[in-house]
Amino acid sequence: MPATVNRFLSLDVFRGLTVCFMIVVNTPGAGATPFAPLLHAQWHGFTPTDLVFPSFLFAVGNAMSFANAKFQSLPTSAVMGKIIRRTAIIFLLGYLMYWFPFFRLDEAGNMAGFPIGETRIWGVLQRIGVCYGLASLLVYFFSQRTVILLAVLFLVGYWLILLGWGDPADPFSLQGNAVLLLDKWTIGDAHLYTGNGIPFDPEGLLSTLPAVVNVLIGYYAGQFVQRVGKNYESTAKLLLAGAGLIFLALCWDMVFPINKKLWTSSFVLLTTGLDLVILAALIYVIEIRNWNRANWTQFFVVPGKNPLFIYLLSELVVIILAMIPAGNHESLLDWIGVHLFQSLAPGAVGSLLFALTFMLFCWSVGWLLDRKRIYVRV
Repeated sequence: MPATVNRFLSLDVFRGLTVCFMIVVNTPGAGATPFAPLLHAQWHGFTPTDLVFPSFLFAVGNAMSFANAKFQSLPTSAVMGKIIRRTAIIFLLGYLMYWFPFFRLDEAGNMAGFPIGETRIWGVLQRIGVCYGLASLLVYFFSQRTVILLAVLFLVGYWLILLGWGDPADPFSLQGNAVLLLDKWTIGDAHLYTGNGIPFDPEGLLSTLPAVVNVLIGYYAGQFVQRVGKNYESTAKLLLAGAGLIFLALCWDMVFPINKKLWTSSFVLLTTGLDLVILAALIYVIEIRNWNRANWTQFFVVPGKNPLFIYLLSELVVIILAMIPAGNHESLLDWIGVHLFQSLAPGAVGSLLFALTFMLFCWSVGWLLDRKRIYVRV
């Protein structure tokens, strides 16, 4: 990722804020149910936690608006090579992360191989990689007008596909949606996420289509801020655009429910609208009003410089801690949450303290990398 001085500080803070919040909601401490806003909606509906992943995609689009400016001086073959390489690396990192540590322990504690036939194929980084690749190709080969028309087609087309190929009784249900049907047909149950009670991947193949729009809107928001500048005009127009998208999302919600796990088109409009409002607020606070005398923005800039590495670090450390036994059939991860943080502050507060502590641990690694000017790029 390019150095901060080449970009607006507010965009870097947005990226870092997204990474920090993602770690907090992904790693609650064991032993208690987290506060409701830190949980995903069960199915239809929306919580602040549901905004995290789409904001990450929006931030990917922001970064593209700076990085892709270099493509204008490169031949098409070189551009295609860079896009395909980045897409493949991000996808592979996500796949290997779910496969890690490539073995598992049976009930007797013996080490056994983790067969590739049971690994999850789709996931968070896989979606980021594919969405980045598709969005980059679209903005490189087509005009802005054409890309906007295609984005509308993606959103409306996805709605029609779910209506046409899902369960006629309830095409937006967990067991009757077209996303599940396509994934079961293409890769099978063994490669799907099972955290919803049945094999169903919230980052499935079909629902990646509307997710591309989150990246595209982030891209054009980044381009707009660069072109217009950090002023009242950009803030006002971002706010108006965000409010308009939120209004459309709430209207569409009446016939196409806001649903993060299905990544419905109304969910795309709601999350991108909120992201535009948040970005406008950051520009006003940081760039226009200059409310940064205590240099608080630097805290969020640090993870914003190494977002991919810090996200991978957070996931891999959790996997490792969950594999280390700590007695009484507990993992070290659960032991820390229950015996340390729940003893310190029982209930949801202890869960939140664990999450914040873990986020600060990941942040500290990012701070050390930043001090040494080490930035992991793909």
